[in-house]
Amino acid sequence: MVSHYRGPKGKVEKIEIESEVLVGNMLGDPTLRDVYVYIPHGYDEESERQYPLMMYLAGYTNSGAGQINWKPFAENLPERLDRLIGTSQMDPVVMVMPDCFTRLGGNQYINSVAMGNYHDFLVGEVVPAVETLYRAGGEGKRACLGKSSGGYGAMMQGLLNQGLWTAIACQSGDMGFAQSFLPELPKILTMFSAYEYSTEKFMQHVESQPYVKGADTYLMLALGLSASYSPNPDKFLGIELPCDPETSELIPEIWSKWLEHDPVHLAERYQGNLKQLKGLFIDCGNQDDYHLHYGARIMSRKLKLLGVPHTCEEFNGTHANIDYRLDQSLPYLEKIIREQ
Repeated sequence: MVSHYRGPKGKVEKIEIESEVLVGNMLGDPTLRDVYVYIPHGYDEESERQYPLMMYLAGYTNSGAGQINWKPFAENLPERLDRLIGTSQMDPVVMVMPDCFTRLGGNQYINSVAMGNYHDFLVGEVVPAVETLYRAGGEGKRACLGKSSGGYGAMMQGLLNQGLWTAIACQSGDMGFAQSFLPELPKILTMFSAYEYSTEKFMQHVESQPYVKGADTYLMLALGLSASYSPNPDKFLGIELPCDPETSELIPEIWSKWLEHDPVHLAERYQGNLKQLKGLFIDCGNQDDYHLHYGARIMSRKLKLLGVPHTCEEFNGTHANIDYRLDQSLPYLEKIIREQ
C-alpha cells in the first residue's frame, strides 16, 4: 500500500527509561531503553484534552524504533495513524512504541531471568512514565496490540493483568505451541547441529559475522523462545531447548514450562481477566508460515466455550506483509476505548 494521505500529521518523541526491573538479565542487554511516543495532530493546541493510550509491541527481529522507519510502498505506524485519524476512521490516540530488542534478536514480552523482566518493564515502568509525561491513558483508556511475538505479548498482557487494559489486539500472535513450534523442531535442530548443539558456539558465530543471516535469525528465534519460556540459569545465557537435540524427543519437564506460557493453556485459568476486557481482537492469515492460524482457531474455540467475548478474523495471507491489518485493529481498539 502506498499512502497518498497529505493531511494533518502528528509527531514522534523519544523518551528514555532507565529500567530497574531489567537489571541482571543474563543476556547482558542494556537497561537504558528508548521509548517512542506518537503524539497526534492537535495535542499541543488542546491542552486540556486527555487522550487514549495505545501500546504497540513489535514482532521478533523488530523494535519500537522499527515502527517509525520509512518503508517502501507502505506506511510506518505513525503514518498509518496520521491517515486513519486524518480521514476520521478513528479518533486521535497517543501511541507508545517501546524498544525491547535483545541480544537474541527480539522479545516475547514476559518475565524471564534470562531475557529480562519485560512484562514488569511494560506494566510497571513504561506505562507509568508515559502517563506521567503525557495527557494519555488512565483507567478505561488503555489498549495494547502487537503482531507475531508482539501479538503474543499483547495477549499475555490481557491474560495476566486485571483492570490495566481496556482492549487487546493479538495479530498473528504465538498461540498453540504444539501446532506452531513442534513442526519446526527438526529443522531447528538440523541447523543447530552445525554448532554441535552449543548455544555458546552459535552465538560466537553470529556475533563474529559482519551481518546476521536470515537462517541465523530463525535459530535465534528458537533460542529466544527457550530463554523466554524455560530459562535455565545454569546454562549459557539461560538457554535450554525443550528436547533431546539428537532425536528431537521432547523433555517433558522442560516442555511443560513452555505450555505454562501458551495462551491456549492459560485461557481457562485467567478467563476472569479476559472477561473484564471490553474488547479482544484476534486475527491471523489462513496460510501462516508458522501455522499460527491453528493456534488462533483453538484459542477462539476455547474462548467461546468459556464465554469470553471476542472478535476473531482469518484473512487470506501468510505471516509476512500483514501490516495492512492494522487498519482493522487500530480503529477497533480506539472505538472500544472511546465508548468507555
